[in-house]
Amino acid sequence: MESQITSKQRVSDHGEVFTGGREVNAMLDLIKQEAERIDSRVLEPACGNGNFLAAILERRLRVVERRYRKSQLEYERNAVLALSSLYGIDKLEDNVMECRQRLFEVFDRLYTAQFKHAATEECRETVKYILDRNIVHGDALTLQTVDQEPRPIIFSEWALATGSLIKRKDYIFSDLIETDQSSLFSAEQYSDLGKRAFIPKEIKSYPLIHFLKVRQHDE
Repeated sequence: MESQITSKQRVSDHGEVFTGGREVNAMLDLIKQEAERIDSRVLEPACGNGNFLAAILERRLRVVERRYRKSQLEYERNAVLALSSLYGIDKLEDNVMECRQRLFEVFDRLYTAQFKHAATEECRETVKYILDRNIVHGDALTLQTVDQEPRPIIFSEWALATGSLIKRKDYIFSDLIETDQSSLFSAEQYSDLGKRAFIPKEIKSYPLIHFLKVRQHDE
């Protein structure tokens, strides 16, 4: 399998080896239906600079293009949904920054190609805002951020509601994985005996808002 190594020091210090594009796509072909389902949430706990997430996003945006290219609003709604369902964690800050930028460039390239001068900065800024929250500088083993004062990793769930409204809920990552569930933010789980399992409780729920106005949550 082809791989990419940034430096021997980073391999030694962090075990960092990137999977090549051909191998990424071959692996995604094995889960093609899930990889291309625009509302299926994916978490890459050691995302590096985004090889897997970028490939998934490109596939999903092609699906959005086929289904919604005749309506810019519908394209934007579903493209934002496709991107907001992707999550990543990495211990190295430069990887996190490069991953965010890489995902944005995939989105912007396909969005601009589709709508040319009608593509809006408002939509682009919304995408950047979501990426800042979905791609986290943290440690998936300690479940904390990587900085001078580590704190629990928090992820936002983004769910499209009626029309162009979106609902955001914030969860502590450790609460999500304690449920041993197959999908982030799963609302309900049952054991093999049919008993109700632990359901994570959001730490903050935001009012419904237009999907292009989510940045107002921080204002």
